[in-house]
Amino acid sequence: QLVESGGGSVQAGGSLRLSCTFSGAASSRYCMGWFRQGPGEEREGIAAIDADDNESYGDSVQGRFTISKDYAKNTLYLQMNSLKPEDSGMYYCAAKMIEGSCSVVSAIDLWGKCTQVTVS
Repeated sequence: QLVESGGGSVQAGGSLRLSCTFSGAASSRYCMGWFRQGPGEEREGIAAIDADDNESYGDSVQGRFTISKDYAKNTLYLQMNSLKPEDSGMYYCAAKMIEGSCSVVSAIDLWGKCTQVTVS
């Protein structure tokens, strides 16, 4: 199970930190990531972290967002800085249950229910 929190409304240039607690079958053993879906847009991968803590980012968030994991708290984070209106959307925590990349929708085995981010 994946449960997101930390979304909200913020002015452009501000920051938010999203959290995703995982339990049950979900774990940090394999790749975990964050996806974003804007209004009328397809869901896209924006950040991922694999079992070795290697990070990857989409071009639109590179240098502004940071993904991390806290193993003791079973929590995945997304620190979002220098937010822009185009960052607005629904943010989903995602995980794979086997080895492999988790940067695209088709690769995901488990989804959270999402949290909303609005940047104005």
